Amino acid sequence: MANLKTTFAGLKLKNPVIISSSGLTDTPDKIKQLENAGAAAVVLKSVFEEQIHAQTGTLHGYGSPEADDYLNTYVRSHMLDAHISLLKETKKHCTIPVIASINCYSDQEWTNFAVLMEQAGADALEINILALQTEKNYIPGSFEQRHLNILRRMKKEVKIPVIMKLGNNFTNPVTLIDQLYANGADAVVLFNRLYQPDIDIDRLTIGSTDVMSQPGELASRLRWTAIASAAVPQLDYAISGGVHNGKCLAKSILAGAAAAEVCTAVYRHGTPVIATMLDELSQWMDNKGFDTLAQYKGKLNAQVAGDINPFERTQFMKYYSEHHE
Repeated sequence: MANLKTTFAGLKLKNPVIISSSGLTDTPDKIKQLENAGAAAVVLKSVFEEQIHAQTGTLHGYGSPEADDYLNTYVRSHMLDAHISLLKETKKHCTIPVIASINCYSDQEWTNFAVLMEQAGADALEINILALQTEKNYIPGSFEQRHLNILRRMKKEVKIPVIMKLGNNFTNPVTLIDQLYANGADAVVLFNRLYQPDIDIDRLTIGSTDVMSQPGELASRLRWTAIASAAVPQLDYAISGGVHNGKCLAKSILAGAAAAEVCTAVYRHGTPVIATMLDELSQWMDNKGFDTLAQYKGKLNAQVAGDINPFERTQFMKYYSEHHE
């Protein structure tokens, strides 16, 4: 029987399946069900900086700075209390690691929230800095620097592991990952998903496409995990997006990941899919003669890909030259 244990961001996990931040992880009861189904860890539903600013912004205009400050503090405190309560209750009833999540875009007051989460029992903290840089006068490199600034402030305030979840809109993720490692990041997750816009040509409105991930998204995650794990092997990596079955788990580990964040598969198939994924992974390992994940982790990353690295190739000549109708 294959041993599926792994280590991610210093956390000892019974297997590589982490349930990512979503509506699946917004109550202790749901999280307990995920634990019973076999999940090795969960990332709590995120606290959003925009959400707090939007709510506090509606409370201005009372003519008194003191009143505005009081109301803003109350709303922030109330929203945080709900998240802290979720964290505390989950820790009471679950034994798997619980990772708190902050979705932010500035390096201002969020360190205070991180401290509260640590005090409430969070085993680690996942920082998600997801934004498009669209300003005409944007200074190249400033978005990457924001990641480093936030990480540095977090590391000064908390002792629990800090995980950085990145978007896929960087020119060179490896450079940023190397700098994140140098500034104390414990792990990196590749990648978060940007909001997917769509245009309704009948109603002339802007909406969104399916928020669920598709299997085809795994390819870009495999590419950059394979490249980054070879270039910066000191960090732990998790793949997020497109992990829908046990084969996807195997591919993630082969590329160099220590774990995978799963969401869509559980939404579509329910919590039993976790056991199915783990059974598929275990059977594959038995067939290949692998007893542990460590035996094949990174076995097919960019370091061993060969002189003509398929992870770094950008052209389709090889495919089209071999493709016949």
